[in-house]
Amino acid sequence: MSFHPLKYRFIAAAEQPGQRPTLLLLHGTGGDENDLLNLAEELTEGHVNLLGVRGNVLENGLTTRFFRRLGTGIFDYDDLRFRTDELVETLKNVSASEGFDLSKVIALGYSNGANIGGAILQKYPQLLAGAILWRPMLPLPDEKPATSNGAPVLLTSGQTDPYFQPANMKAYEQLLTSAGFRVQHEILPSSHNLTQQDMTLAREWLKTNFSI
Repeated sequence: MSFHPLKYRFIAAAEQPGQRPTLLLLHGTGGDENDLLNLAEELTEGHVNLLGVRGNVLENGLTTRFFRRLGTGIFDYDDLRFRTDELVETLKNVSASEGFDLSKVIALGYSNGANIGGAILQKYPQLLAGAILWRPMLPLPDEKPATSNGAPVLLTSGQTDPYFQPANMKAYEQLLTSAGFRVQHEILPSSHNLTQQDMTLAREWLKTNFSI
């Protein structure tokens, strides 16, 4: 099975885009490359590059996703591994064509996008400069990452989210921490939807870790 480039939208930083970080925006189920742009612009105010990508999988021929699932909350792990490799290949190619620094990429993912963002951390633990993962699950339970680059990772879960499994997230935290990632996990009084608290935490995290 060969890779197919993911469709994307790139918005360069207002100044010195080649030297600025790039937010890799990973939408939730049914989204596209534009879904998280407004939220990302609100968080960063033009100080970073924004790269929104669209998942290559269509569920039931209609709903965009980054990888297949076998049922609610049940991942197709083989497809997730393949789609993670496909996304990373796209990221490398777009970095070369758009001229941004691949070593300064920060993933910002929601739900399905958070899960493929997490799979990048597991399969390519030296690649990302950091990651904000909203409403994630442990993507690949049997994939223990090698030593990471020590990148910071923010995980936010919703306490009443039907997808939230405390034991699953505890295992996720431990897996990332054991690989050397600097993990901050916040459990918020919400369901699967994003809240202003997610935005506040993300803004503080970006300021603390990247001076954005």
